[in-house]
Amino acid sequence: MENIEEQLDLIRARLAALEQGGPNLPSLDQPALGADAPFMEHSNCLSQDFLHPRYFQLCKLIEQRPVWHRKQWEYVFILHHLERAGMLAPGKRGVGFGVGVEPLPSAFALMGAHILGTDAPPEIGQAAGWAAGNEHSSKLSDMRMPWIDERLFSAAISYQPCDMNNIDPAIRGFDFTWSSCCFEHLGTLQKGLDFVRNSVEQCLKVGGVAVHTTELNMSSNTETIDESSETVLYRKVDLEEFVDELRSRGHEVQPFIVGTAANALDFHVDFPPYKLNPHLRLKLAGFVSTSAGLVVRRGA
Repeated sequence: MENIEEQLDLIRARLAALEQGGPNLPSLDQPALGADAPFMEHSNCLSQDFLHPRYFQLCKLIEQRPVWHRKQWEYVFILHHLERAGMLAPGKRGVGFGVGVEPLPSAFALMGAHILGTDAPPEIGQAAGWAAGNEHSSKLSDMRMPWIDERLFSAAISYQPCDMNNIDPAIRGFDFTWSSCCFEHLGTLQKGLDFVRNSVEQCLKVGGVAVHTTELNMSSNTETIDESSETVLYRKVDLEEFVDELRSRGHEVQPFIVGTAANALDFHVDFPPYKLNPHLRLKLAGFVSTSAGLVVRRGA
């Protein structure tokens, strides 16, 4: 009991410091875990991943310093699983959905892959407010990061608009596909899952790999937002059942495993107006949510 109380006191003190913007926010200047420690063994965003040397290595590929932010975790999750699957290599072809101004297309091009970056057609991007928030790409140059040579970028990356609810049938035969917190914006829980399935079965060649991240409801496995013009929230049960469905269709899918909180940062919830550091969990429409990912290899 004494150890439990000590842990609770530590959590309370750390959370109080976070709320006050105090100096006790753990530093990311040096990784705290050994290289042989498990990395990204769970499907959801957890603080322990940020403390692994591998996280630091992958952040270098996107020219970012590690920060306590779930969006960066999503980029690293996608990088890690695609690299581990052998997809980020010269000659590989990838297609990204809802890429906006994320750094992944440029990083993949530097690793030798050829990329088709897509984003919502202008009328959808404007209606959703992404264009006004500088989160939407409407042309190739919008996707270019300043740290990639312009000639390499132009040679390795192409762009086209794409409605994720109605993927162009010409987008097919790719080695890998990805999206970073996009399919929860497609209107309903089912439309988002339909997109993931289509991205695998329509866009990938046999053996190709899809990595998609989304919002995970950490408050409830029953109540959620299942229809919205803005954001729906997937429950653990939704994604577990979807994994079973994809497997029944002959695809290889990593288990969807939700890990438990490891330290005070995992208990901290960012409330609107968001402070964004730390931003591993946030309050969204009355629910606590975080980021989570799916990894699928297309079967025959």
